[in-house]
Amino acid sequence: MKQQSIERVRLWDGHRDLGVVTLVWRGDEILEVRPEPAGTAHDEELSIIPGLVDTHVHLDGHAGDEPPGWHSNWSLVTPPEELVFHIAANAQKAMRAGVTTLRELGGDERQLAVSRVFEQGIQVGPRLVVHCQVGMTAGHGDLFIPPQYPHRRPVADSPDECRKLVRTWARKGAHGIKIHVSGGVLSQGDKVGWRNQTVDEIRTTIDEAHALGMPVAAHSHSQPTAKLALEEGVDSIEHGTGLDAELWPAAVARNLPVAPTLLINDRLADGTIPVGDEAREKALAVVAERDANFGGAADAGVRFVLGTDANGVMVQFGEQLDETRRMRDVFSWSDERTLIAATSDAAAAVGLGDTVGTLAPGFGADFVLLRGKPWQRIEDLRADAIVAVVSRGRVVRGELPTASSSSSAAPGSSAEIAESPGSTTSDVDTPTEVGDSAEENAPAAPISATEHVAAP
Repeated sequence: MKQQSIERVRLWDGHRDLGVVTLVWRGDEILEVRPEPAGTAHDEELSIIPGLVDTHVHLDGHAGDEPPGWHSNWSLVTPPEELVFHIAANAQKAMRAGVTTLRELGGDERQLAVSRVFEQGIQVGPRLVVHCQVGMTAGHGDLFIPPQYPHRRPVADSPDECRKLVRTWARKGAHGIKIHVSGGVLSQGDKVGWRNQTVDEIRTTIDEAHALGMPVAAHSHSQPTAKLALEEGVDSIEHGTGLDAELWPAAVARNLPVAPTLLINDRLADGTIPVGDEAREKALAVVAERDANFGGAADAGVRFVLGTDANGVMVQFGEQLDETRRMRDVFSWSDERTLIAATSDAAAAVGLGDTVGTLAPGFGADFVLLRGKPWQRIEDLRADAIVAVVSRGRVVRGELPTASSSSSAAPGSSAEIAESPGSTTSDVDTPTEVGDSAEENAPAAPISATEHVAAP
């Protein structure tokens, strides 16, 4: 496996601007982030940041260029064997947009299979953390399926059933558990303020998940259910609409991650996404309560991290960049604070803080080369600014710069990629990718090797 490097490039490591460095990696491991002397010539347009981390996605939507509408029966009539390909393709879309780690919060055997295939290198794909659901009959997770439809995901309606379902998911390899402590916007026939499951059921689920080493993410859209989730010890809150001033001290004291899912609720409320009157009315109420709480919550230090609820229909895979920019505006954060929430802090929120989200020796080789400096100007975090994406040490979009392709005026002065002399090349073929349907998702050109050139 060849050692590779990008020389003389500005790098933001997930926490701070390190200036001009040479980044060295082999396979999926960063070996060195070597500072270059002050005044080293480099391409001032280019910079490197860690790959983004989305803590809340749903990958089982249609991955084609023209997905069916929200009320389509596509997900009901499509066999699970076929859905697996859509799950993988959606994950790859996100990866090629610079989102190199995802947490699925509605997973089952299909997402777990895709995660394993990516992890084993059988298919090229991002890091995929999968939480599986434990919810009640007629709860938020159950009400996406018409009541007469016989094929439903498992539910749990007593503490014992909750404990058994947690164990079932653990046996299937789940990385975590998702619970619903309130109703939701898109579930049909409920209210966002309705409690889902009894306190004993919720407590049992959390207890069993923690006993088996699995974190618990809690969907919550109301103040009483957010309070319940905090009291019972969940590991993250999803949406967090009801996090009002009473709850800020507890959330801050626990340093609890909150995924705000801004764009999807904005679009449901303002009619950008066509849904029924019931869903839109619920979304309008959610956005009004959210807007009354979130500014103060951010000022109080509540730990918001990137979490979009992307499903390929209402939020596209790749619009995590838009969500990040929206977070800056909603929370009145600095650009750098915003980028931390989408990289190193989001990585920590999904349990991968020692693996991704930071560019340092020993971490995974997930990074984005782009034009601009988004830690200084978050508007630079946009799709058309991306030059290349590297996931698990492999170029998955674009091309990394070489000495021959340099646009710098001074020869050898810009960012260059090199492979160290004497290193070995793996004989294993690059795994085939699936789901390429748009120009930005086209297979990346192979890395061009150049002779290693020392910095001037």
